[in-house]
Amino acid sequence: MTEEIKKEEKKVEAPKAEAKPQTKAETKPANQKVEGKPTDKKPDAKPGEKKEGKPGDNKHGPRKDHRRPRREEAKEYEERVVEINRISKTVQGGRHMRFSALVVIGDKKGKYGFAMEKSGEVPDAIKKALEAAKHNMFTIHIVKKGFTIAHEVMGKYGATKVYLKPAPAGTGIIAGGPVRAILELGGLKNVVSKVYGARASINVIRATHNAIINLKSFRDVQTLRGKLENKPETNTEEAK
Repeated sequence: MTEEIKKEEKKVEAPKAEAKPQTKAETKPANQKVEGKPTDKKPDAKPGEKKEGKPGDNKHGPRKDHRRPRREEAKEYEERVVEINRISKTVQGGRHMRFSALVVIGDKKGKYGFAMEKSGEVPDAIKKALEAAKHNMFTIHIVKKGFTIAHEVMGKYGATKVYLKPAPAGTGIIAGGPVRAILELGGLKNVVSKVYGARASINVIRATHNAIINLKSFRDVQTLRGKLENKPETNTEEAK
């Protein structure tokens, strides 16, 4: 009986798994490439050999700029575009569109100029106005103490009137766009202004210009009052 029981126990035991033979790919180490599967990494180049790169890669460091730097020419006058208008003229074939540009220039040292020109394109109109303004320059009598005007003055052009009044240091320029453009580029720093009547930009500028040319210097006022006499210079040798 015991022998039969032992034979039955041997039959119940599960058979052991047989070891499978390893393939060539499995036997190779992990670091080594497997044949037939390309890898992204490329082997490092040996010393003295050039590395292969992409077509856009820079192999010799950052690109050198051999171009000469542009010379920025110092501008003689500062420019300011006051207004740009579109002009439409109806003709037989339709409407003819143009543009007008009102420009003020100045050196902030007592010189200013203004002009208004027209052209089919805005940049051309501005360029023409700048050239015309350079041929239409004027000067301002600036009181150095406070960078203001000498006295109150009223300028007129058509239906527009511009009132200018001197102001103490620190006040600044209290004015609108067209008046401010002339006063700032002309070199004034402390002025109070007021515009009466029509407000067209070109008329405001012309009225401001009329007020500036009517300004009188301290020497002119003394001459008018008779306090300053223009005595002719006499030669000392002839007087002896």
